[in-house]
Amino acid sequence: MDLLEVYRRSLVEFTDRVEQVGGGQWSAVTPCPGWDVRTLVNHVVGEQRWSVALLAGRTVAQVGDRYDGDQLGDDPVVAARDAAAQAELAAASPGALHRTVHLSAGDTPAEEYLHQLLAEHLVHGWDLAVAIGVDPRMDADAVAECARWFRRAVGDYRSNGLVHDQVDVSPQADEQDRLIGAFGRDPGWAP
Repeated sequence: MDLLEVYRRSLVEFTDRVEQVGGGQWSAVTPCPGWDVRTLVNHVVGEQRWSVALLAGRTVAQVGDRYDGDQLGDDPVVAARDAAAQAELAAASPGALHRTVHLSAGDTPAEEYLHQLLAEHLVHGWDLAVAIGVDPRMDADAVAECARWFRRAVGDYRSNGLVHDQVDVSPQADEQDRLIGAFGRDPGWAP
């Protein structure tokens, strides 16, 4: 499956979940320790906004603190839709996936960065879904692509403290539950 296509699907899936957040659910707990729904959505929207600048070739220093703090304003759904639309345009721009992205961890191929963003959308999309009580099923092709990539990247993620320890899942678990477990989440988590 084409990386850009599954990335687009992950953007849509995450934004669809944001649109399902009820008015009283923004302060609900999520599987991310210390993060409520609003904090989680703000994190992903901030990452999407960063992706536009980084895929255009800007450095972390050039962007500065522009995306620190609240990115959601008074209407988190509108903010999420706008950020996703801009992120999709940035990723789909001619030559974007052949660039080098200047991340805080060092220069990174844009395709690698897009895999990181795919994982953000999928895993935090799952976090959001279970926090607000909606169907947490994710796009199967996106899950497969992310799982393939993460098998290669998991060591770096763990050594840098970017994910919690793997949660063991049943040998009969599907690929989505195995991916969620690999990212340190219990597929059976409930608020």
